[in-house]
Amino acid sequence: MNARSLICAALLAAAAGGMPLATVSAAIPAAVGGLRVPSLAPMIRKVSPAVVTINTRGVRRAGGANAPLRDDPFFGRFLGNLPGQERGEQPFEAAGSGVIVDARHGYILTNAHVVDHATGITVTLQDGRRLKATFVGTDPPSDIAVVKVDAHGLAQIRLGNSARLQVGDFVVAIGNPFGLPLSATAGIVSGLKRSGLSPNDYEDYIQTDASINPGNSGGALVDLRGDLVGINTAILSGSGDNIGIGFAIPVNTAERVMRQLIEYGAVKRGQMGVSVYAVTPEMARSLGLRKAIGGLVAQVVPGSPAAKAGIRTGDVITSVDGRRIRSNADLRNAIGFLRVGDDVGVELLHDGRPERRSLALADTLSAPPAGLRR
Repeated sequence: MNARSLICAALLAAAAGGMPLATVSAAIPAAVGGLRVPSLAPMIRKVSPAVVTINTRGVRRAGGANAPLRDDPFFGRFLGNLPGQERGEQPFEAAGSGVIVDARHGYILTNAHVVDHATGITVTLQDGRRLKATFVGTDPPSDIAVVKVDAHGLAQIRLGNSARLQVGDFVVAIGNPFGLPLSATAGIVSGLKRSGLSPNDYEDYIQTDASINPGNSGGALVDLRGDLVGINTAILSGSGDNIGIGFAIPVNTAERVMRQLIEYGAVKRGQMGVSVYAVTPEMARSLGLRKAIGGLVAQVVPGSPAAKAGIRTGDVITSVDGRRIRSNADLRNAIGFLRVGDDVGVELLHDGRPERRSLALADTLSAPPAGLRR
């Protein structure tokens, strides 16, 4: 008799003799070694009522072989004008996510691309209520939008501080991927201050490996306390499938944009009045710098805040408003998330000597600066 037969015989004998058989449970134990097994469930239960489904309808450009992707509000913003794409219009319906950040006034944060071209917006709450929403404002360059609902008994999420995030911090993405309501995925902060996904936009993304998919756009990225630290917005993928590289807009950025949208209906970005070249190692050597840092000022608009502050062509800007400047994108983002009239401190190298300037950002300039160069 082989080993398998012996085991079967022993089990049958035990059953026939009334001997109790040990049962194996597949459930995760509540405690191991006297310590409770950690769970994200209490935190997710607390914050999920503030995460909503946003359904939109409207009319937008369509046609051509790339229409299915070009018309998708999640992927379309990265595809631009593709070869062979015909222009036309067709009605659409789409879905995304949003986060209630002010229950008293009914303000909901989401992505601009979620509500782009929408003529009607419906918000579905966790309790099943379906509410008509109205536009408050949208800012495509930062991909932030605010909509509003009129309802009682709303739950709101607490805003965290994205400036305190570190690579390795645990985060949870909550949203409605592929129309699946209130789905949560966990991961870590994989990177900070990511930019370059869309060169003309203002980007300062949190990178995370928490799974983000179409429908998650506009949803919440929260820390383990349940505080909102980001608004999920995009993934890096050649196929459209999640590969563990997702991006969220830092909540500090989203809050600044939101306040302007609520107050003005649009973002009034301040302007400094300079264009710069990235400092290359060759430039650094010619300028007598020990390393390639900052942006070399290529042009200063006459009469601009930069000109009035004494910034000159050939200066090297190293910091704006406390943010280190390493590239044109850094400079664009540092200024782009500040508002008209904000006082800004600029650290620079003038003839190789560190100096500091103060200026107030302007609304419009007397002449546009030359295009930023990479």
